[in-house]
Amino acid sequence: MTAIYSLRPQPDAAVPETAMVMAAGLGKRMRPLTATRPKPLVEVAGKTLIDHTFDHLRSAGVKRAIVNVHYLADQMEAHLKARVKDVDLVISDERRQLMETGGGIVQARALIGDKPFLCVNSDNLWVDGPVDAIRALAAQWDEAKMDALLLLVPLARANCHKGQGDFRLDAMGRITERRKPGRLAPFVFIGVSILSPRLIRDWPEGPFSTNLFFTRALEAGRLWGVVHQGLWFDVGTPAAVGAAEAVLAEM
Repeated sequence: MTAIYSLRPQPDAAVPETAMVMAAGLGKRMRPLTATRPKPLVEVAGKTLIDHTFDHLRSAGVKRAIVNVHYLADQMEAHLKARVKDVDLVISDERRQLMETGGGIVQARALIGDKPFLCVNSDNLWVDGPVDAIRALAAQWDEAKMDALLLLVPLARANCHKGQGDFRLDAMGRITERRKPGRLAPFVFIGVSILSPRLIRDWPEGPFSTNLFFTRALEAGRLWGVVHQGLWFDVGTPAAVGAAEAVLAEM
């Protein structure tokens, strides 16, 4: 049986028009680089992390990006407004309270609209393989059976990553379980997903993680994954920046 994550995307796959870009975090593990700038403005290979993200959004044909801001928000907004000219930019302001990933989506819910949307962590760094990773996600999206479709990378190929994996998949690409305590899981979620707005419901007050929504989709059998065929780097610390740059310099 062919696994969903090995299928090649069709060229006419409909990429979501709107992306929710997560850029509000404090970046504590990246200190001292984040003492004077938000983590998405840390440079890797001569370009800020958020600029790498927007390059992928442009390449995939995303037309609109909602970006949440909190830590050093003025600096982040100024950078975005100076650099982002060809994607419709909307700021979701979390200056008063950092809402975390799930709460950030809830706060931006009215801006997102009623169609499936792309959700991307702005501190991500990936290199596309044979196909565009976002288009690969879009090609496998099936709203009839999915509430969330996550981009994953095998734990063995998770550059600079110190974790133990996140999920297990079945042969068709359905996510069947989270990593169990004391065990490894073969796939790492790399912070890129397509989500259905119907998943964004019954949320708690205040900040919370998107894990709440992912668990809900998993329990309903509606959480799926696509395995990224290129490179991914977990650039969560200053040391990881140098390690990622060393690999990229050899390409």
